[in-house]
Amino acid sequence: QVQLVESGGGSVQAGGSLSLSCAGSRNIVGINAMGWYRQAPGTQRELVAIITRDGRTTYADSVKGRFTISRDNAKNTVYLQMNSLKPEDTAVYYCTMEFVYWGQGTQVTVSS
Repeated sequence: QVQLVESGGGSVQAGGSLSLSCAGSRNIVGINAMGWYRQAPGTQRELVAIITRDGRTTYADSVKGRFTISRDNAKNTVYLQMNSLKPEDTAVYYCTMEFVYWGQGTQVTVSS
């Protein structure tokens, strides 16, 4: 059973920054897709960003230019740097490995 543990969520004012981390319980070198999704109250879970094994990235239009996803295979960790945060970024952020395994989520709250 693979475990993913997210950390780094919290509360910040609009325009601020947060950095999320997701540590996996297994080696991620051979894992193709690692990524982040988010879910706000009353909405469906949505893609935020994905990074592949060879470093290709995909971002939701709403976060392009503000968020950056990266991975450190040596640490079995994927990161999400979030800058210029907006109130509409408020959600629970989930890490995923190959869209099969999911973390427990970390809350991000952005106040105006």
